[in-house]
Amino acid sequence: MRIAVLSRNENLYSTRRLKEAGEALGHEVDIIDTLHCYMDITRARPAVRYHGKELPFYDAVIPRIGASITFYGTAVVRQFEMMGTFCVNESVAISRSRDKLRSLQLLSRRDVGLPRTGFASKADNVKDLIRNVGGAPVVIKLLEGTQGIGVVLAETNRTAESIIEAFMGLRANILVQEFIKEAGGADIRCFVVGNKVVAAMKRQGAEGEFRSNLHRGGSAKVVRLSPEERATAVKAAKVLGLNVCGVDILQSSHGPVVMEVNSSPGLEGIEKATGKDVASMIFNFIETNAKPHNTKTRGKG
Repeated sequence: MRIAVLSRNENLYSTRRLKEAGEALGHEVDIIDTLHCYMDITRARPAVRYHGKELPFYDAVIPRIGASITFYGTAVVRQFEMMGTFCVNESVAISRSRDKLRSLQLLSRRDVGLPRTGFASKADNVKDLIRNVGGAPVVIKLLEGTQGIGVVLAETNRTAESIIEAFMGLRANILVQEFIKEAGGADIRCFVVGNKVVAAMKRQGAEGEFRSNLHRGGSAKVVRLSPEERATAVKAAKVLGLNVCGVDILQSSHGPVVMEVNSSPGLEGIEKATGKDVASMIFNFIETNAKPHNTKTRGKG
């Protein structure tokens, strides 16, 4: 099969592993810089051009769309969909996952476990907003933040009010969530391919750090999931319509709760922690499911 990986950097671990794994399985794998793609939008014959030439037909595309280029990246994925190319994650699903508020609303509607979350526009609602998620300590998140950036733990109600009012003063969109103390600064990354969790790791934040992101000095180790945790991860992926994703779960006193669903999860941490060849599993999924004009909008919303 001829397969394209949409990635801005061919030297990234995830991009290199996908190319290596695909070629080891006998596929032709091209790495294409998303921002250098441009679209020929014309009646009955849409095309994607790249460095002055029209790209050939690909049997499948693996989108690795960074958060900073979501708008343009999903437009490129959508163009491939219009051409009949099978996209591992579809444009609509990627857009859902990048909108943290929308994704939480969709998960809530389908009864997926979540931390209690508040969202408001005006400062006159701040006290009730904090009270409604259980009071301090609370976690305050920028909607546009990634890799733990823009996430603040407010230890007291007064501190929370000050931080929220400051963000609102900057016209930043934020979420206020209950702090899951019993998680102990750890979360579980479940890597979903198709309708199955193929690998899972527990990430522990560095000492004194409540965020567990590996980019922030956290550590990772393999973990055995409970049936409820496994089912929660698969359901979250299905609700958002993602075939390949990382579902981040906290272990709370009232069961597993989903913190985030990542449509372009990194491979380095999960493969090194678990010893599993996750990249090859993605290609196995493509081999089973890739068919021309097989684009379907999965999930709700």
